[in-house]
Amino acid sequence: MTDQPTNGGPRARSTKTRGQERAEAIAAPTRTELAERIEQLERELDEVRRSDEEHRNNWHRSAADFANYKRRTDEERATLTQFSNALLIGKLLGVLDDFDRALESVPAEAHDPWIEGVQLTERKLRGVLESEGVAQIEAVGQQFDPNMHEAVVHEETADHPDNQVIGELQRGYRLHDRIIRPSLVRVANNPKEH
Repeated sequence: MTDQPTNGGPRARSTKTRGQERAEAIAAPTRTELAERIEQLERELDEVRRSDEEHRNNWHRSAADFANYKRRTDEERATLTQFSNALLIGKLLGVLDDFDRALESVPAEAHDPWIEGVQLTERKLRGVLESEGVAQIEAVGQQFDPNMHEAVVHEETADHPDNQVIGELQRGYRLHDRIIRPSLVRVANNPKEH
């Protein structure tokens, strides 16, 4: 509080505090200035809301794109894992064919332990391949299907329906749901049905 001089008399004390003086010194905006400021703030708020909505939409699109990418890569990884051994399995099928040919030539009355060991080895190899998802394609007696069978010979016969597989020259195999080797077959060609 400051003392102010008067006309020759004692100084009177001011009743205003410094805070009051500062408050009076602040210029209060007019109604028009306040209305303009409110309009400006509303425009800025609208712009921020539009920007926020745009960012949110972009985020949703990015999240959906990422989910699709993750799903695709998971599917590709599962397929790759499932069929990664297909090349090796294809090579082992030739060994299995050799076992089949060897065991077909063994006389039925032979009971040599060596032959039984070969049969056991063939069964183990077949079991390992089956555990990996390899399955034999049924061919003989089936209708010819070019997706699973490869016709090597067409035989004229009246004993079987037309396009029926009547013999298998080499077994075909599938790995899960994919054909890794088609069956080489003989197909009936019935002249009565033409």
